[in-house]
Amino acid sequence: MNQEEIITRAKSKTSKLVTFGMPKFGTSIIMGFADFALFALYVLGYQITPFLVGIALGLGKLTIATSQFFFGWVSDAKYTRWGRRKPYLIILSPILGLSFIFLLLPGLILDITNLDVLFIWLLVWYQIFNICYGVTSPYGAWMAEQFRVEVRPRASQYEQFFGMVGYAVITAFSMVILTEVFEKIQTNPENIPPEFLYSVIIFGIFPVVLFYLASLLMAKEPHFKIESNIIQNLKTILKNKNFLLVAIMQGISGIATITITGIMLIYIVEVLQFNDMDYIIAAGIMIFGMLGFLYIWRRVIQKLGKKQSLLCIFLLGFLILPLTLIGLIPMDSSLIFGILFILGLAGCLSGWALFPAIMYADIAEDDEVKTGELKAGIYTGFPSITLNLFQALGLFIMGIILELPDIVVGPLTFSLGLVLWGPLCSLIFVITYWYIRKFIQLDFVWEKNQ
Repeated sequence: MNQEEIITRAKSKTSKLVTFGMPKFGTSIIMGFADFALFALYVLGYQITPFLVGIALGLGKLTIATSQFFFGWVSDAKYTRWGRRKPYLIILSPILGLSFIFLLLPGLILDITNLDVLFIWLLVWYQIFNICYGVTSPYGAWMAEQFRVEVRPRASQYEQFFGMVGYAVITAFSMVILTEVFEKIQTNPENIPPEFLYSVIIFGIFPVVLFYLASLLMAKEPHFKIESNIIQNLKTILKNKNFLLVAIMQGISGIATITITGIMLIYIVEVLQFNDMDYIIAAGIMIFGMLGFLYIWRRVIQKLGKKQSLLCIFLLGFLILPLTLIGLIPMDSSLIFGILFILGLAGCLSGWALFPAIMYADIAEDDEVKTGELKAGIYTGFPSITLNLFQALGLFIMGIILELPDIVVGPLTFSLGLVLWGPLCSLIFVITYWYIRKFIQLDFVWEKNQ
């Protein structure tokens, strides 16, 4: 296949979009659990202090920053008989699933009443988990290699649809089941609740099966030559000013998004005081809200372009997040407010979820137009460095926020940080909004020609 054919790319059938999107279901479940419920599990369930859990999770973000960059980078280097990307999917995904199971079920091996040993267990297995999560960079490189620019929003919608279904599963599991698991673990630490045990094992198997199916069903990426070596590739992207600015933008927003996903469940439990039926309603709102907004935002991208759509997403987050301050007002029932708040967050988070894959695939192709070489792996993996460095900062901040003194609101007592995190994240989104308007290019001239 010559370089011109690579640039134009073949049309994509719906079956190819589905095959590409499937693995996102498994990775969204396990990473959604890690981001959404792991903090709450080790703090509320296993009784480790928020500061120590924040340190462990923050260090994990530094690890994932390295692994996603490394595997994206090296997967560009050699084309095998299975292609550039498939070998990494086949090797890393089983270790990813196993490390997830050990991370969530320390009671299979340890005496979890020994908090020092439990903290070390969390620290070690979270690093292994994040190393293997680097498999997502070779997988994500397919967006630039196998889909045309005008198809990428649709390909990302399929990918994020599977991702949101996975995220919905873990959200429902966290809100409906995990909140009771916390109490059971506190009451009897040595007994693993069976609904928790079997669910975690099944969740750990999903990414392995789906990555193997994608490896079997997805065509190999085109066999194009990359004449430059991996060091030259790194130098090339470091000279790409717009790419670096976009990566920094994603990192800045990551401080807020990791805080939202990490604290939201604790906020619902401790501040909104949802009961069993409230959790079910909230989970349903989050699930259908995120799926519905995926379609809405994809259409908005087609109508307004990528940059204007992204600005709208962060503007929505800016308006919604300060509402956490309502937790300072005693309420007889918080269900209506909780529904509106969760729906607003669903709109913001689902819109932002569409963008990273699209942005970096387009930037990789923009570089291809200029240099004649498609370096999709390194363009997919490198942004994880800035993203996870900023997310690590977000996790450290989150641990500090939740250590703020308790306040009393009516009959409730909770940390002041559980109402201040919203305005803080809103401020971060304002900074991101300004940064995008001033520095970022997301819509390219060559798109119109294609």
